[in-house]
Amino acid sequence: MAKLMIFPLIVILIGLNACTQGLPIISTPIITSGIEGYVTKGPMCPGPVQIGSEECKDQPYQAIISILDASYNQITQIQTDDNGYFKILLAAGTYILHPESGNPLPIADDQTVIVTGEQFIQVSIQYDTGIR
Repeated sequence: MAKLMIFPLIVILIGLNACTQGLPIISTPIITSGIEGYVTKGPMCPGPVQIGSEECKDQPYQAIISILDASYNQITQIQTDDNGYFKILLAAGTYILHPESGNPLPIADDQTVIVTGEQFIQVSIQYDTGIR
């Protein structure tokens, strides 16, 4: 009885092996480049601030950043963590970081970033709170 079950199993295994022979190997490029950085908002206090004062320093800001290509087409959107940090894998190329604004503040300017192969470009995005 055991011999009767082994023969069909061997035939199936040989058939499966034959099905996998000659299949092309398609490699997916591994992206090892991109953009990483921090987002802050400030000023945090109105009026003149004493130099070196820690109580009014800029604060980390959790923001949504749109990633655009050089033609201003949106590629993706990311959100920073609670500490304002973000990191995104991107192939080499030119990108525009478009920080989404609050309602109506805080607001930040777009930044053009050129990503080169196998490195992460460091950026800093500063949102203006409008406090004066």
